[in-house]
Amino acid sequence: MKLPNPEKAILGDKLERYCLNFQHSLGKNKALIFQKRLGITLTNKKILEDALLIAIQEHEAILYKQDSFGIHYDVKFFLETEIGSSLVLSSWIIRFEENFPRLTNVYPVDK
Repeated sequence: MKLPNPEKAILGDKLERYCLNFQHSLGKNKALIFQKRLGITLTNKKILEDALLIAIQEHEAILYKQDSFGIHYDVKFFLETEIGSSLVLSSWIIRFEENFPRLTNVYPVDK
């Protein structure tokens, strides 16, 4: 199954505020992994943004759960940069009152 309405996806500020933020108490761990494995930081976050938007159009989505906020999906994809490569897990939600996916989390995972 593909993520519904990937062309309407919203990345929001999740990368800046959390996943690539060395100042965030939990996000700093993800930021460090992105930097070490892929060379991705806030400075070149467009690499990750573009990869996320392509991945949700090309790769299968896994229905993760449904809760009081909406329906949650995971999309895994392989990302290669000049620095390295990694499998990446992205998490998305489609809120009940909306018809488009929002990024909730993203981080490199072991193969």
